[in-house]
Amino acid sequence: MTTERIGYHAFRDRVMTAAEAARLIRDKETVATSGFGAGGTPKALPRAISALAKERHAQGQPFAIRLFTGASTMTDVDGILADADAVSFRMPYMSDPAMRKKINAGCIAYVDTHLSRIAPWIRAGFFGKIDVAIVEVAQIKADGGLVPTFAIGNAQTWLELADRVIIEVNTWHSPQIEGLHDLWNTAASDAALTLARISDPGVRVGEKVLRVDPAKVAAVVLTHEAEQSIAFRQDEDAVTIAGHILDFLQHEVTHGRLPRKLPPLQSGVGNIANAVMGGLANAPFDNLTAYTEVIQDGMLDMLRSGRMKAISGAALYLSPACADFVNAEMSAFRDKIVLRAQEVSNSPSVVRALGAIAMNAAIEVDIYGNVNSTRVTGSRVQNGIGGSGDFSRSAMLSIFMTPSVAKNNDISSIVPMVSHVDHINQDVHVVVTEHGLADLRGLSARARARQIIEHCAHPIYRPLLRDYLERSTQHTGGDTPHMLSEAFSWHQRLMDTGTMMPRSAVPIFPEEGYLPILRR
Repeated sequence: MTTERIGYHAFRDRVMTAAEAARLIRDKETVATSGFGAGGTPKALPRAISALAKERHAQGQPFAIRLFTGASTMTDVDGILADADAVSFRMPYMSDPAMRKKINAGCIAYVDTHLSRIAPWIRAGFFGKIDVAIVEVAQIKADGGLVPTFAIGNAQTWLELADRVIIEVNTWHSPQIEGLHDLWNTAASDAALTLARISDPGVRVGEKVLRVDPAKVAAVVLTHEAEQSIAFRQDEDAVTIAGHILDFLQHEVTHGRLPRKLPPLQSGVGNIANAVMGGLANAPFDNLTAYTEVIQDGMLDMLRSGRMKAISGAALYLSPACADFVNAEMSAFRDKIVLRAQEVSNSPSVVRALGAIAMNAAIEVDIYGNVNSTRVTGSRVQNGIGGSGDFSRSAMLSIFMTPSVAKNNDISSIVPMVSHVDHINQDVHVVVTEHGLADLRGLSARARARQIIEHCAHPIYRPLLRDYLERSTQHTGGDTPHMLSEAFSWHQRLMDTGTMMPRSAVPIFPEEGYLPILRR
């Protein structure tokens, strides 16, 4: 593999293998990587660190790093390092099963916080110092500028604060990617004024490359690896949920509460979010824009069709076929997509100024509209809050989406009280499941409960929720009636028996099309 992508000649003397570079990292050091989701993460170095950890452990020596990233990294980083017991601390977001298992077992300390806060908190010293930054780039320019790949994450902050830097130059990425990114000093005294210049998702306010002190660069590693991509599946519930949201948006336009040229869209990760974007491709909306975190296949399809004109995000998060296509045709997308540092892509002030529509996923929603998006039965982390809080509190319209049930109907996503709160009801405007949509704006707590039960809960759980609300209102009262002795009984029953449904005949209303179910 040649060094032609290393335009800064002084760095050519620092080229080494990933295994050699990994040995520059010591036990207990803090390692911070580029990337956000599946894109932009280093690939060769994490594997080499994992191998080094296994080697040290076999020799009876300790080896574990403190790992900082932009967001999740999939198996490229999180999975292989967790499997090697090479991580002692992780922040701020993850979605890998191996990492999740170690965190929930208490083997890895985990800090889960809003993604927009990471860079400012790092600069303030709340997480200690950064020893090593590992950043993936497509090219090193002659002046030392670093051209990022499919994501930036917190890379510029890591480069500024790390003692040592290791650069992975990934030649799989087309050199045409230069110009896709918008980078600037978010710690500058005039940062707020620069943010205010982002008046539209397509506006650029910075330069094309990352900057690093050349003296910090300890190693350069050459790789040629495709981004780890994801596969979106056709999910009937996701398509139905997307349909409810599209009908709602058209209803809002008809009643003058939204312009036909919708405000910028933000969409979370997954099949439902991708289905919403797919549905918008056939909806009567034109000249759409997005100010979001992850750019998925559905948004790219809308860009290609001309339905969407500009997308600002933190990362490309694509299926294999779409990733290959974008990489091959990068010059056609470069002027329509802007990738920013997550401190900017997730900035609440920009989200508020643009009047964005936020659409995010929930694990469960309670009858009053509080949302749990991170912890199963209140204790076991599934991923993290990510950027959903950055967007939901500041958005003009905040929508949360979830299938109404899971695990063959044993789990209801609509519950009396959420077992963990990530988003309070004041930040939740609309709740959607495959059964319908509840518009909660302007409603009292009891009215919100009735809307969520009747429009969003699965029919087999509605009678139980109605009963809980009625008895809470009669026996406890208050503005937001709850019976604390029963509020978490559904979760406890799930943990004890494997289902939220009581082991008795359930009165299902015939007109809803369901027969009584007997649980033994």
